[in-house]
Amino acid sequence: MTMELGLAGKTALVAASSQGLGKAIARALVLEGTNVMITSRNEEKLHEVAEELNSLHKGRVAYTRTDVTNADDIRQLVAKTVETFGTIDLLVNNAGGPPAGTFETVSDEDWQYAFELNLLSYIRLIREALPYLKKKGGKIVNIASSSIKEPIPGLILSNTFRTGIVGLTKTLAVELAPDGILINTVAPGRIATERVAFLDKVNAEKLGITKEEMEARMKSAIPLGRYGTPEEFANVVVFLLSEANSYVTGQALIVDGGMVKAI
Repeated sequence: MTMELGLAGKTALVAASSQGLGKAIARALVLEGTNVMITSRNEEKLHEVAEELNSLHKGRVAYTRTDVTNADDIRQLVAKTVETFGTIDLLVNNAGGPPAGTFETVSDEDWQYAFELNLLSYIRLIREALPYLKKKGGKIVNIASSSIKEPIPGLILSNTFRTGIVGLTKTLAVELAPDGILINTVAPGRIATERVAFLDKVNAEKLGITKEEMEARMKSAIPLGRYGTPEEFANVVVFLLSEANSYVTGQALIVDGGMVKAI
């Protein structure tokens, strides 16, 4: 028996998708024949990514510049997606990481920004897309971080608000089940993205070692002995968004090569 993903012709809105994990998810969906609205704050990068993905001649890709910390931008993003593709079947909430820092180094402004970027943006996007997701029993995936299971030193803002995503997901899994909507959290560990490369550089400088030495230390803590690829992470997300998933909801899946030791 073959696994049918059933994503061809559906419409997905993928946030923060001009690079990294968001772009990998958008690409994987396009290859399945899904129409995708990509978005980020960098319009030039969005144009490049849209051209690249449309050249695959699979699903159709459109883009709109969006600051997900801005409520009006989110409303316009959802409206533009529906105007372009007619509906929203699938939603992927994603956002860049907040500033690094410890409790004593981050300000009230940092806390507020991280809340708006990494939790409130998810709430707002779900709220705006919900009327369309309800029509056919849509699917939502919220991207978090492995810190939902094991806090990462020096990332107190991410540790705090990414955990909030799990609470949101679990609660909405119950509230939205009568509408046939499935919602899950997927949390990356050390995936080879620009964000991880930046964090490796920051940590290397703190320890007075090279970035290569920092990477080697991090890889030694991963049972599989390497960083994951954005494509490997995207495959998990695509399964949860697909018709092959009809019974998984409210869960938090960690894609980390076995790095997190918490049960």
